[in-house]
Formats: sequence, structure tokens, C-alpha cells
Amino acid sequence: GESLRVSPSFVLRRNEMQTPKKFSSFSDQVSWISDEKGIKIKDREYAEEMLRQIGYFPLMGGYKHLFRISNTKKYKAGTSFEEIVSLYKFDAELRELFFKYLLQIERQMRSLMSYYFTEMYGAEQKQYLDANNYNNRKTYGEIPLWVLANVLTFGNLSKMFRVFPQSLKSKVSKNFEPLNQHQMEQFLSVLTKYRNVCAHGERLFTYRTVDAIADTLLHKKLSLPQSGNQYEKGKQDLFAVVIAFRYLLPGKDFLEFKRKLIKEIDRVNREVEHISEVELLNKMGFSENWKSITKYHLK
Repeated sequence: GESLRVSPSFVLRRNEMQTPKKFSSFSDQVSWISDEKGIKIKDREYAEEMLRQIGYFPLMGGYKHLFRISNTKKYKAGTSFEEIVSLYKFDAELRELFFKYLLQIERQMRSLMSYYFTEMYGAEQKQYLDANNYNNRKTYGEIPLWVLANVLTFGNLSKMFRVFPQSLKSKVSKNFEPLNQHQMEQFLSVLTKYRNVCAHGERLFTYRTVDAIADTLLHKKLSLPQSGNQYEKGKQDLFAVVIAFRYLLPGKDFLEFKRKLIKEIDRVNREVEHISEVELLNKMGFSENWKSITKYHLK
């Protein structure tokens, strides 16, 4: 007969549980976590409720690895289920916090890009549909640009900025001095990826992008670690987003963002004893002196 094809990810998940082909209750899952993985369950009822709310794989599959002893599948002695939940909740709070300010930047980019385009070419539809007004062909349908801009995603805006003529790129970028067009383009590209992670509920704090933001004065001022000529932090990690926020958000908003971020990091550090603050910051791509980011001028 026809063979059943099983995806590798499904096999991995089956191996992770190593349970028989029977229904596994929340109680069974708690016993598995405790007996097979050696993770401490302080409150069994709480553990069952968290598994009911979150699910085994989003919780354990996404967040248990940080509690393992390096190069082994064993967990640091005393690691508790509650710590794993705290790390999960920390990441959820980070997604909400970063998403709020990513949306704020998205709104401003919509406003600026439609404003300067209309200022330069007029309000007629044929102007923004004319491929000659871009560096390569891209059309967006028969509606006015300022209306269309309201439904463009961060990704669309990033791509649109990339094909804007130099004069328009310059006008937009001048709102975020001292950023140049190249830095702005890379910020938008990287922020698009992080916006999607936040929107889709994926693990944020350890996420890395393939592309990187350009070097900035802040990288130098913060004396971020380097490997050769390349900065090891603040390029493709969550700290790169913080650096982008420092340039793209009004000063008052950035201070509010930073205050909330410090609060979340402090809280998770109190609740999670088997991951040090240095270890956590490192996973996020943050330097130990990251709070100094507001001490320095941007130019």
C-alpha cells in the first residue's frame, strides 16, 4: 500500500515526548516533565493550568533549552517548571512591548512617505502608479496614495522605501537625523522581520535576522564587542531593534520604552534563578552596559 510520509518536525516532536500512541492528559504531561526531565514542579495544579493555557510544545519546546547544562540534555539542578513559565511570559511581554513601538514607527513611516511623495508628484493617482517615479517598477492599484498607505504593512513600506528615488529617501530620512538613507533602509528591513515575529507570536528574545543593520555611532559609543571589524552585538539581534528605536522614536517615547524594558528584565531576573542576568542579556544580544544607550548623543 501507499506509505505514510511523516514530516521530520513531527518525528522530532514524537521523540521529544517519547510517549506511547495514546492520549496524554495534562496530568500525564506534568508527570513526564517531573519524572523524565527532572524539572521541579512546585505546584502541580498550577503546572496543569499553564499547560492547559499554553500547550506543551509552545512552552517546553520554545523555552526549556536555556535551562540545560551546556552540551547535554540534562537540566541545571533545581530548575523549576515555574521558571520556564516565567521565561515564556517574559517573552510574551517583550513581544507586546516591542510591537507597540514598531507599530508607532510603522504609522509614522506611512505618514511621511505618502506626504513627501504627494508633495513631490501631486495627488493624482497616475503619479504614484507611474513606474518612472521609482527606481524599479511597482504599482499599488487605483486608489490615492494617502488612502493606500493606511493598509501597507511594514514590509510593504520597507520595499517601497527601497525603490523611492534618492530625493524622497533623503526627505524621509531627514526626519530621523543623523540617519542616512542607507541606515534607514537597513533599519526598516530588519524591523520588518521583528514586526512579523511579534505579530505571529514567535519566540522573540533570542531571534536573529539574516540581514543586519548598518554600524552606527551608538555601536562605537557603547564599545560593543567586535570580532575583527564586525560588531558581535546590536546588528542582527533584539538589541539592534533597541538601537533602531533610539534613532526612530521621539526621545520621550524611547525613555518610556526603556523604562518598561528594564522593568520586564528585572522581573524575570527575580523569578528565574537558573539563568543569570548576563546569560539572559547575552541571549538577547544586549551588552551589559546597554542602559547607557541614552547617555550618548546620536551625532
